[in-house]
Amino acid sequence: MSHPDKAPADKAPADNGSDRKTRVTVLVALAANLVIAAAKLLGGLFAGSPALLSEAAHSVADSCNEVFLLFALRRSKRPADRQHPFGYGKERFFWALLAAVGIFVTGGCFSVFQGIEALRGGNRQESTTGYVVGLVVLAFALIAEGSSLLRALLQVRGQPGKGIGRDPALRTVIAEDGTAVLGVLLAMGGVGMHMVTGQIVWEASASLAIGALLVYVAYRLGKDARDQLIGEAADPELREQIEELLNAQPEIDVVSSLLTMRLGADSTLVAARIDLVPGLESEKLELVSIRIRAAIVKAWPEADQVYLDVTDAATAAADGTP
Repeated sequence: MSHPDKAPADKAPADNGSDRKTRVTVLVALAANLVIAAAKLLGGLFAGSPALLSEAAHSVADSCNEVFLLFALRRSKRPADRQHPFGYGKERFFWALLAAVGIFVTGGCFSVFQGIEALRGGNRQESTTGYVVGLVVLAFALIAEGSSLLRALLQVRGQPGKGIGRDPALRTVIAEDGTAVLGVLLAMGGVGMHMVTGQIVWEASASLAIGALLVYVAYRLGKDARDQLIGEAADPELREQIEELLNAQPEIDVVSSLLTMRLGADSTLVAARIDLVPGLESEKLELVSIRIRAAIVKAWPEADQVYLDVTDAATAAADGTP
């Protein structure tokens, strides 16, 4: 007997406290990046600094990506409908993929281009004013980026058991801010060495290093988003705990198979094929199925889509079905 059991699919996911905190974190990062991008751009044009211009491109890319993430947070909360019966939770994964592409194109490629152009041009600063302006702007950027990163890390710390991996928006903000802090440090090193030695190669090298860093981060974020869009299983620990719960049920003889898939940041599909103990009355199958599903949802609220393929072992043997 096959008996699918699932949560209702006609209501919108709850806008929980975690989502509100993530939205505020993204807005803080967006505001910081817009101010920083303007400061880096003006400072880079004034100082003629390729490293500073690379960092400006980095901040512009981050700003665009935070807009993508705000779209993701909003659109992923749309209620399930006939066309999308499992909801729109994977919208977060899609927009996270676009954010990764934005980091690669706008940030990484432009930074590499700036580094190559600086090596070809070989321009020097005639006075220390440009260096000082560049270092002041970078110091301001370091404080702002560090503050945004600290807020994101504090939010992760306040979510025990969830970590960074569950929410692609939060994970992207942390990756962006962490990369931004490293990028600013590289740029400060390049500008400082250019000032000391008079060799543009230091700033050009810093720009190339920033570009390589952004390309790597974009690759990692894009790979994670791709895996989640294709259909990534739930954490192995969650799967093992669900299987333990199923095996502990007195009516279940064998858990033949257990499949999981993440449908969103707070939504997981659980599909299990279970063989019931011999002698269980067929009219009790419905109640058993409901009780088991309720136990799973109570223990793990994120497992909101539960399907049980229930088989009575004695009936199956009598019918000759595998």
